[in-house]
Amino acid sequence: MHAIALTDRFARVRELAPGMTISLVVAAAATFLAEHYGAPVLLFALLLGMALNFLSGEGSCKAGIEFTARSVLRIGVALLGMRITLGQIAELGWMPVVLVVTLVVVTISLSVVAARLMGFQRLFGMLTGGATAICGASAALALAASLPNHPQKERATLFTVIGVSVLSTLAMITYPMIARFFELTPVESGVFLGATIHDVAQVVGAGYSMSTETGDVATVVKLMRVAMLLPVILVAAMITRMQGADPASGKRPPLLPLFAVGFLVLACINSTGWVPAMVQSGVNDLSRWCLVIAIAAIGMKTQLRELAAVGIKPILLMVGETVFLVALVLLLMHWGIKP
Repeated sequence: MHAIALTDRFARVRELAPGMTISLVVAAAATFLAEHYGAPVLLFALLLGMALNFLSGEGSCKAGIEFTARSVLRIGVALLGMRITLGQIAELGWMPVVLVVTLVVVTISLSVVAARLMGFQRLFGMLTGGATAICGASAALALAASLPNHPQKERATLFTVIGVSVLSTLAMITYPMIARFFELTPVESGVFLGATIHDVAQVVGAGYSMSTETGDVATVVKLMRVAMLLPVILVAAMITRMQGADPASGKRPPLLPLFAVGFLVLACINSTGWVPAMVQSGVNDLSRWCLVIAIAAIGMKTQLRELAAVGIKPILLMVGETVFLVALVLLLMHWGIKP
């Protein structure tokens, strides 16, 4: 019996190896390009993967690419929990927490309404709104893993990843100018940057380009937004359960996906302060690699002509969400919701 099980596992590994290997190679190439040209690594991984989309057709790579786009993605999202501690959130007091919770709830809610008014499914609004309000491409991938299966889900996910990556890079350049224009203090600038820029890397870049204090505050506020990923995933999972059984497996999905449980457990472990810095850094690097490898695989599953057919409306939706987020944060800070 054990020999049969072992043989089956080896056969499964041989089946997955080609697709996982090519995903890893694309991720390594994307990382090299990102380090040398300063663009978001997830965007490079996505574009390189799309250039190799012929590999996801019938052939030796198909199974491994499917596995990487689904399972490796969920591992990467779970490992994001190691970026967060409860102490980091407590240090800034309750005002930034109120600001973050408010902007996430309001932005996602209005995004769902706007998407519906523009003729899209509500879930597309949740996907783009979550990516805008929480943590960019990582949130888009995590929400996509939680939302119900749909023929257009992968195309919507890819479009969202591209959109938030481009908008986040533009924000890294322009938002420090906005902070200076409104004469925000270093702490206020950190709250503004951390609450509005989509991706963690761009928050860090923008914050520390202004000052060390601004960079520290921006990073912590950004991690508060990352922490909001868990309750939003829980809501997405509840929506998925309301849709009934998954057509592919015939089973109702769990109320809280396993990768979300892993996210919560790692965040709690990290909050104890017992995790060595080297281990924490290693887990964060592994999370980043898993997400880059997964987005490379998702890119390989996508046809360029499908993305070209999305039209102008989704672009307007994402730009509108981004502008709304900036206006909302400035308004809340003006009303006194700040450190």
